[in-house]
Amino acid sequence: MTRVELLRELRDNGRRLTTSRLEKCAGELDLPLADVLVVAGHAVPGHLLPPNRDLNVLRAFAYRVTYCSHTQLAELQRFVSALPNKGAPPEPRPARSQADHDPFPAVLQGLMGNRGLGLRELPFVGLSLSTIRGMLGGAWHRLPQLQAVSGPLGWRTADLAVLAGEPMHPLDHGPILCRHYGAVYLAAVHCITAQVVRAARKADQLSARKDHGAWQPVSHGIDECPDARETSKEPSTG
Repeated sequence: MTRVELLRELRDNGRRLTTSRLEKCAGELDLPLADVLVVAGHAVPGHLLPPNRDLNVLRAFAYRVTYCSHTQLAELQRFVSALPNKGAPPEPRPARSQADHDPFPAVLQGLMGNRGLGLRELPFVGLSLSTIRGMLGGAWHRLPQLQAVSGPLGWRTADLAVLAGEPMHPLDHGPILCRHYGAVYLAAVHCITAQVVRAARKADQLSARKDHGAWQPVSHGIDECPDARETSKEPSTG
């Protein structure tokens, strides 16, 4: 089964699959188990979800990560991953409704929730809040929008496109953030508020970020991203 076929099978028939099979799928796809559970329409147990955290602190952390180069991102990810697990797991998240004719909005909401990211905790991706609300509300999920949000989620655009049923095609502009930024947010899922504060300070230390004196969405771009050389190898959704 190809990657595209497996993602479609999870989206369309994932409720029939056992937890052990879903764990194998997560390994095959190199995706977090919590994400695979969301795609498959299963409940997500609390131990896979982030603890309750101060959202202003989380937003500041997400913002500061965007100043890091790829080398710094890798070091920051190692730092965050090494922080001990101190948080109390939240309540499990229930499975999405089977009545949804378009499962993607609920899937996108679940992927964001798996990282503790809401609308205002997402780093700047070049989309307005109203556009992202529209995606979560089922109004649209066009390819440029999927490209914009895939990076902070640590996903490849082509994989999100499969779930949304959007065909892949060349785009005029690249994303502001790539999946390596999302890998840092994912590594911080287990962190409590105090640890997120430490991680934000570490990001500032690595990037030598200068304070602008006001909240300004900033990204240093993805010029170093090795994925840029792999674009032609992205799987087709056709």
